[in-house]
Amino acid sequence: MLRLDTRFLPGFAEDLRANLLLLQEARERLLAKRGQKGAMLGWIDLPEDTETVREIRRFRTANPWVEDFVLLGIGGSALGPKALEAAFNQSGVRFRYVDHVEPEPIRKLLKTLDPAKTLVNAISKSGATAETLAGLLVFLDWLKAHLGEAWRRHLVVTTDPKGGALRALAEREGLTAFAIPEEVGGRFSVLSPVGLLPLAFAGADLDALLMGARKANEQALAPLEESLPLKTALLHHLHRHLPMTVFMVYSERLKHLPAWFVQLHDESLGKVDREGRRVGTTALPALGPQDQHAQVQLFREGPLDKLLTLVIPESPEEDLPLPPAAELPEAGYLFGKTLFRLLKAEAEATYQALAEAGQRVYALYLSQVSPYAVGWLLQHLMWQTAFLGELWGVNAFDQPGVELGKRLTRAFLEGEG
Repeated sequence: MLRLDTRFLPGFAEDLRANLLLLQEARERLLAKRGQKGAMLGWIDLPEDTETVREIRRFRTANPWVEDFVLLGIGGSALGPKALEAAFNQSGVRFRYVDHVEPEPIRKLLKTLDPAKTLVNAISKSGATAETLAGLLVFLDWLKAHLGEAWRRHLVVTTDPKGGALRALAEREGLTAFAIPEEVGGRFSVLSPVGLLPLAFAGADLDALLMGARKANEQALAPLEESLPLKTALLHHLHRHLPMTVFMVYSERLKHLPAWFVQLHDESLGKVDREGRRVGTTALPALGPQDQHAQVQLFREGPLDKLLTLVIPESPEEDLPLPPAAELPEAGYLFGKTLFRLLKAEAEATYQALAEAGQRVYALYLSQVSPYAVGWLLQHLMWQTAFLGELWGVNAFDQPGVELGKRLTRAFLEGEG
């Protein structure tokens, strides 16, 4: 379950009623594009793609030998899988993420892996991502050197259904290849094979994850005053004058989720709008309670220039009691409590302290850190972002600024000869 709490934004109910027409128009504009080529709304339908889940499960069953899973990808190809695998890995498979091009960590990684027990997953929708191709060159050479012709069994690609360098490689060499649907962009791809293939090797409950995402779809299409992603999109729209939005998660298992959200929000919404204006707010990641000791001082007494979202679990799957210790009387206030009770108290205290300091803050409560609740949260945030694109007059599904950087990088390398 996902629940919105706006107790410290007391005027929000009136704001919601006053903006129902605006929200209705934004949703209608978005949904009118469904089915249009190039609209990039295929992520909405991913939770219904049960055939892909079956294909992924068959591949997992056919490869029980995997002990290390190396993911070659960057941005949306790595951030989502990393966030979910860290939360729900219960298989014992070790995951290694090559989402950079720094040579020393990659050389160190190669020395620790057993090629006979390693599966490499190269992920790139276009098949042209420089960082992914560079990593693939290194690991192709490594696999061939150690395994000879058997290297093909140890490489799987996730890419465009028809074109690109990775698709061509898979067809030439007979590699297993999973498709990122044509109408799904990288930062919206976590519920495609980009995320589901690694999660299958992590032993996560794919059915529950997708069931939660289907619930988010249901909420997105609900009557206006009941639509959770429309409500949170409106919260961001009403606070668009604040330059920053903080996404703070109170779960160690979800420690990589804020980074996924930062890319989703910033790359989707930091654009030039239809009127030629630069729009967007800068998303910042935070993790509780660690960042209570790092960032919250600034959030409390620094500039009032932020909208903060706190993601707070409501109950644990397992808890751990805090026993008394006569040697530590100073810890007496903790005796008889539990670790989760401490975590929840810290989250609620931060929530109240931020509000009392004048910061604009709301909470999203997760019933538990479970695949169902997190699948719901992921899809909710994608709907929120898509709705905000309509409210702010930008295309939430392109990234022209990123593409320029890619072209310049290639030009620099080609100029070196």
